[in-house]
Amino acid sequence: MADSTPQILDLPNGDAAFYPSFFSRADADRLLEELRESTAWRQESIKLYGKPVDIPRLTAWYGDKDSVYTYSGITNVPRPWTPALLEVKNPVERPSGVVFNSVLLNRYRTGRDSVAWHSDDEKEFGENPIIASVSFGGVRTFQFRHKELKNLKTSVALTHGSLLIMRGTTQRHWLRQIPKTTRDVEERINLTFRVVLAQSGEKDVGSPEGIAGPARTHVARHLDPKGH
Repeated sequence: MADSTPQILDLPNGDAAFYPSFFSRADADRLLEELRESTAWRQESIKLYGKPVDIPRLTAWYGDKDSVYTYSGITNVPRPWTPALLEVKNPVERPSGVVFNSVLLNRYRTGRDSVAWHSDDEKEFGENPIIASVSFGGVRTFQFRHKELKNLKTSVALTHGSLLIMRGTTQRHWLRQIPKTTRDVEERINLTFRVVLAQSGEKDVGSPEGIAGPARTHVARHLDPKGH
């Protein structure tokens, strides 16, 4: 790891720590290439006014076998963890303080790829979920907006090899997005590690001793959610 010292973002009613160079430049360069080539990328689409519309990025879902995840009518059955994903996942869990059971990968090919305002505030992620977002490749602006206090906004540049950890009540009070840009930006791959909770009666898979159980399915309330 290159730098384990975080910057604490100013988010009232939230808690977010940003590590601009969590992975060394050499490791980030290598992992970017490995993830680009080894990931089973998909072009998903959603229905808008009855017609299929491609979401503006490529995606992939990996994780424990029971971490099935559905949003906007798209059901993600996880592919098994790859060596490259585990190489990212394992060190990220230490500062996060949680064992993740799934990861959503998003591939932003150009500045025209984006993700709309959203938050992970569904019950399937628990009351105060911990989310770890890792970025490799071109720098993109990550914007925050408070849900109730509309004038509260902030942003952070997600650098190559960076880690952003969101915890506490962040998802309850803050929306986030990566807007489109006309700037000439390099391709970017983002990995967002989450815990999809087990059904009632199962142990929480977010704890080290947790046992993965059948995951609940949820439908997102946002048109183009869940990327970073």
